[in-house]
Amino acid sequence: MQENSDEERKRLTSNQESPMITNLEDEGASNLRMRKSNYHVDRQVMDEAHLEVVAQRSERAAVSIKDKLKENLRCSGPKAKSFLFKLIPILRWLPKYPFREWLIGDICSGFSVGIVQLPQSMAYALLAAVPPVFGLYTSFFPVLIYFIFGTSRHVSVGSFAVLSVMLGTITERLAPDDDFLISSVNDTNGTVTIDAEARDLMRVKVAAMVTFLCGIFQILLGMIQFGFVVTYLSDPLVRGYTTGAAVHVLVSQLKYVFGINVPRKNGPLALIYTFIDVIKALHLTSIGTLVVSIIAMSTMFAVKIINDYFKSKLPVPIPIELIEVVIATVISSNVNLVGKYGVEVVGQIPKGLRAPVVPDFSIASSLLGDAFALAIVGYGITISLGKIFALKHGYQVDSNQELIALGLSNFVGAFFRCFAVSCSMSRSLVQETTGGNTQLAAAVSCIVILVIILEVGALFSQLPKAVLASIVIINLKGMFGQVTDICHFWRTNKIDLLVWIVTLILTVLLGMDLGLVASIAFALLMVIFQTQLPKYSILGQVPKTDIYRDVKQFDEAKEIPGIKIFQSSATVYFANAELYEEALKQMAGINVTGLISKKKKRITKLKQKLKKQEKREKKKAKKEQKKLKDLESGTDGLATISESIGNDDFVNLEMDSGLDPSSKVSKKPEEQSLESLGLQKPDVHSLILDFSPVNFVDSVCIKILRNIFRDYRDVEVDVYLSGCHWAIVQQFEQGEFFGKNISKSQLFTTVHDAVMYCIMKNNPATDQALYMNGTPALPSSEDQEPESTPTGAVNTKF
Repeated sequence: MQENSDEERKRLTSNQESPMITNLEDEGASNLRMRKSNYHVDRQVMDEAHLEVVAQRSERAAVSIKDKLKENLRCSGPKAKSFLFKLIPILRWLPKYPFREWLIGDICSGFSVGIVQLPQSMAYALLAAVPPVFGLYTSFFPVLIYFIFGTSRHVSVGSFAVLSVMLGTITERLAPDDDFLISSVNDTNGTVTIDAEARDLMRVKVAAMVTFLCGIFQILLGMIQFGFVVTYLSDPLVRGYTTGAAVHVLVSQLKYVFGINVPRKNGPLALIYTFIDVIKALHLTSIGTLVVSIIAMSTMFAVKIINDYFKSKLPVPIPIELIEVVIATVISSNVNLVGKYGVEVVGQIPKGLRAPVVPDFSIASSLLGDAFALAIVGYGITISLGKIFALKHGYQVDSNQELIALGLSNFVGAFFRCFAVSCSMSRSLVQETTGGNTQLAAAVSCIVILVIILEVGALFSQLPKAVLASIVIINLKGMFGQVTDICHFWRTNKIDLLVWIVTLILTVLLGMDLGLVASIAFALLMVIFQTQLPKYSILGQVPKTDIYRDVKQFDEAKEIPGIKIFQSSATVYFANAELYEEALKQMAGINVTGLISKKKKRITKLKQKLKKQEKREKKKAKKEQKKLKDLESGTDGLATISESIGNDDFVNLEMDSGLDPSSKVSKKPEEQSLESLGLQKPDVHSLILDFSPVNFVDSVCIKILRNIFRDYRDVEVDVYLSGCHWAIVQQFEQGEFFGKNISKSQLFTTVHDAVMYCIMKNNPATDQALYMNGTPALPSSEDQEPESTPTGAVNTKF
């Protein structure tokens, strides 16, 4: 039976592949025919000035801020409706909800997410250093708000390990155990205990206040359209950061696994100090707690593997976390793990919902930086995962609305003593794979959590904390699996690998907050570093085309005699402008600096000779005048004058510079050519700078370009720009780049236009044939009449 089914599957597969192969062959043949076809271009060589006339460039006045505000603040019926639908997306999609197709899937998905969220929310509350019941509140109120305002259909919002461990660092910093030590009055040994109730109350206040501020930051960022901030969190940075955060989470849960009391450290290297304290306290391990942890983790890990292996056959993953929570609670209640083995349990979980409470603003000033870090990290993780699901299922996620939705979730949740939320990767995958199509699944999960809060939650008071710690640690499997990114980035991009590794190290050593800031700074530094070390190329023409490529990378690309085409793979700005100039001097093959130096020396010598010549001429003129005066005073002056004028060899009034007749100066010294000064002219007559990769220029770039134009003009090399975007031309105009010596006629739309212009300028048609794309475009014989094409026209066949 199995063999028959396999054969049938193969047959179906082959039947499906046959038309696909046929289609691919037809498409390949069609592409081959299109590649073999030629196209004909007949137009004039276009510089920027000519193009602006032909294309009729229009100058549009910039809209003033006042007009923009007036337009944005103007209200109309359609505009108000669009704004309302954008702010509250549920009004747009719920009326169009396809109940028949999606309702069953969303209900099943929501129930599955609610089951998973129960143990995770209590476990992540331990990470945040608050009582587990507040994890249940966090899984209800913020999720309900996101259901109304969110735009992603598949992310599961709620407690998340990374944010929870960041919150735990904050709460334990502002409410450490040492601030709640109490000594027993009747105890003569001076035993000191911790007032856990007062400590937990203070930590809940801290968590609520930082969550409130986090929501305020996210709402404000969303209102000012600051959703693009996530672009600074690159994929290698996010993955390296979450891997480092997983290390923090693991170390923070070790005290629950071994049943030891280790205070959490704060600041740089806190993770290292905490780990050392755990090692020092291992001799105090509670054997009962360790056994519970080992059993829980081994069982959970095995079932997770089974879920992954039979993922395609199981309708829903086995809810092993919930099963373990129920079993551990029953065993703990019946065996009395607390009394017999000293296993620490969750404790009392109150029934029902609490009334909203205004956060404590007295501690707000010390939480601003932490709240901003939480806002950025929470949003970055949510939008990254949301865009992955949106791309997979073919819809769009509004990044600014996601900021507002998360901000409102945190803002409202803070009044109900919830802590900061983000999306969980594991729950989001459960929501998607179990048939979830919209956030209606989140509403169903809220109903499940509400039932637990109202009726079932109190039954978990005897749940061992070691089980919750085991749930947290096992759910880190996906984050630690990102270590394989090292192999991927090693093959694909070494810079991304460096960002990943450095982010991981900085997050582990500096902590979650400072590590994030340092990682973003390092990633931006890598971007700047890459722009300072771009790929510089000398371009050559691919035969019989108007395509130009790097002559070192393409063997058939050949340089055009007398023309150098230079290209940088990065934009040119203050950080690399001087490097661009130096690379140009090295690769163009022209010793510009040396030629200019020699030219200045020759000009200086020529000026000195001219000064000496002028002095000699003045002296000579004085002597001649004196002779003329003496002759005029003599008796035979008239005869002598007539003889001297008739005899050309007697008096020579021509200025003699002491040089050869061919070297006589007819121009100013600065206007002398290199050859007239006795210097060899460069073999290159034209230099083309390809600016097609450049996306902006600054004042430093404009200054460097002016220097390039000036220096190469001094050595009789014409400089041209090609491929400038119209925005670059505007920036040139604003920077006053064009002037007496540089005009728009030196800017060309393409490299090929610039090449054609240089060839026509330096190789007149009457002297030799004009070669275009490797073939003669004009007749090589003087007897043959050229075709009647307009001056400067390009008639090219490809």
